[in-house]
Amino acid sequence: MQSPIFNNTVNQTQERFAAQGAQMLRVALGHGEDVLARTGSMVAFEGMAEFDGEYQTPGRQHQQWAAGEALPLMRCHGQGAVYLAHLAQHVHVLDVDHEGLTVDSSYVLALDPHLHWDVVAVESQYGIAGAGAYNLVISGRGKVALTTSGRPLVMRVSPEGYCGADADAVVAWSSSLRVQMQAQTSTSSVWRRRGNTGEGWELNFMGQGHVVVQPSELLPPTHTSFGQQIAGQFRPQQPAPGAPHGGSAWGR
Repeated sequence: MQSPIFNNTVNQTQERFAAQGAQMLRVALGHGEDVLARTGSMVAFEGMAEFDGEYQTPGRQHQQWAAGEALPLMRCHGQGAVYLAHLAQHVHVLDVDHEGLTVDSSYVLALDPHLHWDVVAVESQYGIAGAGAYNLVISGRGKVALTTSGRPLVMRVSPEGYCGADADAVVAWSSSLRVQMQAQTSTSSVWRRRGNTGEGWELNFMGQGHVVVQPSELLPPTHTSFGQQIAGQFRPQQPAPGAPHGGSAWGR
């Protein structure tokens, strides 16, 4: 049997977290080093790998439920390697240090189990919990694998100038940055998108650090079980008065 498909072989590397092409992650297991991965993200494994649901305290479960920012995790352990992916999204490995990382939980693929993470609120200047109002802050020293829809843009933020991005396109940012969420609108309702521009909530970043923005305003699709339709997931938004409820996410 011959085909160019056989060029897609295992990436032989000593790195524990290693990209396996653009849309898959290989994590080496063994010597007491486990990895926490998004539930259901395993696509293949080598050796004697095992998978267990990761226990989360009732307090953390309630916090995630109340914020709508859940991070379902499984613990991968054993000897060998595990291959992780999520809906063919692009995979990126980041080293978390003293800066910390703030990220939407929908984009977390895997992380070192010794890292600490918690749910935090991104404050709106209107005092309203809108799009992207809650995120995860990951702290400590270790590796985190994120996914994006396409190749992302990484913007550097400095004290000399801040930057802004659509709240639905922002994936992650340095936790050291100061963040303000706002909706530039001239209508009486801050939920309505800006006039006829199609733009709504935005995040402004100030300080010293980085912001990761993907070329899409769609979160990863959800409800992908057999027999269910794949649909883009949006952050909760209140429809404008008189607008019909429901409808296709692709018709935004």
